[in-house]
Amino acid sequence: MSETNPLLAPWTTSFGMPPFDRIQPAHFAPAFEEAMASHLAEIEVIGANPAPPDFTNTIEALERSGRALTRVGTLFSNLVVSLGGEALEALDRELSPRLAQHGMRVSLDPAVFARVDALHQQRHALGLEEDQLRLLERIHLGFIRSGAALDEAAKERMAAISERLAVLHTRFGQNVLHDEKAWHLTLAEADLDGLPDFVRAGASQAAAERGIEGFAVTLSRSLIEPFLTFSARRDLRQVAYKAWIARGAHPGDRDNRVLIPEILDLRADRARLLGYPSFAEFRLVDTMAGTPQAVQGLLAEVWEPAKRKAAAERDRLLAVAGAEGFVGPIEPWDWHYYAEKVRRADYALDEAELKSYFVFANIQQAAFDTATRLFGVSFAPRPDLATYHPDVQAYEVRDASGHVGVFLADPYARADKRSGAWMSSYRDQETLDGLVSPIVVNNNNFAKSEPTLLSFDDAETLFHEFGHALHGLLSQVRYPSQSGTSVRQDFVELPSQIYEHWIALPETLRRYALHHGTGAPVPDDLIARLLSAREFNQGFATVEYTAAALLDMALHSHPAPAALDIECFEADYLKSIGMPAEIGIRHRPAHFQHLFAGSGYAAGYYSYLWAEVLDADGFEAFSEAQNPFDAATAARLRALLGAGDTRDPMDLYVAFRGRPPSTAALLRSRELVTN
Repeated sequence: MSETNPLLAPWTTSFGMPPFDRIQPAHFAPAFEEAMASHLAEIEVIGANPAPPDFTNTIEALERSGRALTRVGTLFSNLVVSLGGEALEALDRELSPRLAQHGMRVSLDPAVFARVDALHQQRHALGLEEDQLRLLERIHLGFIRSGAALDEAAKERMAAISERLAVLHTRFGQNVLHDEKAWHLTLAEADLDGLPDFVRAGASQAAAERGIEGFAVTLSRSLIEPFLTFSARRDLRQVAYKAWIARGAHPGDRDNRVLIPEILDLRADRARLLGYPSFAEFRLVDTMAGTPQAVQGLLAEVWEPAKRKAAAERDRLLAVAGAEGFVGPIEPWDWHYYAEKVRRADYALDEAELKSYFVFANIQQAAFDTATRLFGVSFAPRPDLATYHPDVQAYEVRDASGHVGVFLADPYARADKRSGAWMSSYRDQETLDGLVSPIVVNNNNFAKSEPTLLSFDDAETLFHEFGHALHGLLSQVRYPSQSGTSVRQDFVELPSQIYEHWIALPETLRRYALHHGTGAPVPDDLIARLLSAREFNQGFATVEYTAAALLDMALHSHPAPAALDIECFEADYLKSIGMPAEIGIRHRPAHFQHLFAGSGYAAGYYSYLWAEVLDADGFEAFSEAQNPFDAATAARLRALLGAGDTRDPMDLYVAFRGRPPSTAALLRSRELVTN
């Protein structure tokens, strides 16, 4: 099979890119079989080594092991969410428990753990360099947190939990995708009242893609949010909003509400096996926050001020709505609509007018050029490189030293593509056995049209994900486990969130926010109105996000989650914290993929706010230098990005900022400071 299966043969493509044009779903199963067998053979050799354990024959040997599996696995996991389709989804359901079983077999190998544990006990006498000592400590901790130090019965239970969770995570994500693909709201010309041209164009494109006459609103965020913002048809806004929040919550085989209690219970069981009273305690002990109490303290610091600000915003919305004859309370499907009217009334800002200046190609170039000015890297289009979909654009990244890596931009929504926006990699940077350059991808879900126009929020999202991409591209580490974004969860959002600041700079907007029809730059008075209007609706944004973070902590701290009625718990909990009725939570549990389509953000959704403390405080370093492109400050930021997980994240932050972070900048940026 290796002669015909491109996954099992050396990749001789430019820059070692995956041979996307030759890969078929049928290639993955045999490739995984061979790669897992090879990995287990490597692990057996490490564990059976008759020589006493040392850093080279144990830790570095572990870093070298499983390279074939990593290559196939990263390719597969990326294609499942970016390309999708029934064949890949079926493979994902089949392979996810087997891969989890394989991972636990490696993590629980007693001979390998004995060698790692022996090294860990004498780690300070080994004369290791800083990155090596941290690698040893982190690998040892990984074994411990996987259950390697438990008795045999507990190890078996840990393995069973891991395998079952893999099944449930996959089902959860596929159920949400199914609901997003299955639903649409067909619109006739008479239903378009209030919709600007760019929303109509997106709805027309969505209808054409589904073989529907006229127009359609789908559950892509790039369509649903502008529809809720502009549609004058309150009845249709209600239909669309209720479909949006009902994803994953339809009775039947794809009902995620029945999966969540089992996921929570399995996680709690894993935590108890490792000696923690809850999954939240287990998860947070290995974060910058450290404890649920620290997280709750941060969330509490913003919750009540955010509710007060949101109440004032609601009252202003009601005043504008009342002047138009609206009677009754503001409902969640009304907030975006009347918030847009307040922006027009109070800030003379029209989202449709503003959007005409945000052409996708120009904003992507703004992200590139900002990185060039800050970090000295350039991005050259490489249309000769094969990609996995015609939408994907490939770029070679270079700096003064030469080739840095490859960046892939996948900007548009597709029916089989996971919703949201994210960064991932097809290969991570390392230098263990020679330089390996990164291949990084940004996924967005913008509504494809000609031209593709972005909201300012979309532009910020593009910069956010590109900040993650730079974290991967600028990595300068020796060991693959420490590369790029392989850092603690509540630190990983710092590079992405701090990068958002540059899209809001007036000089960035003047240069790249160019009218799609005339090419004229956005007027200074419109920039001023945009930046002034950013202060509006911060109460709403903080409430909808913080409620989701608080719910995450409550679910993962629950002492007996197996018996939860998830909808009743959600309603009761939101009532207990005083959730405003007119604001919907950012993610309801049944479609909260951050938590339940994987464990990456489980008991960790707070990390966006934690990182915002860092990014708001960190960007003030540029303000203090009186230059958003100050070379010395940018060099310190690049050092932080390049360090990956070679140092403790707080040490990295202090080296960049010169001191620990303060929440003051965050509270100012969200206008939550009380006098």
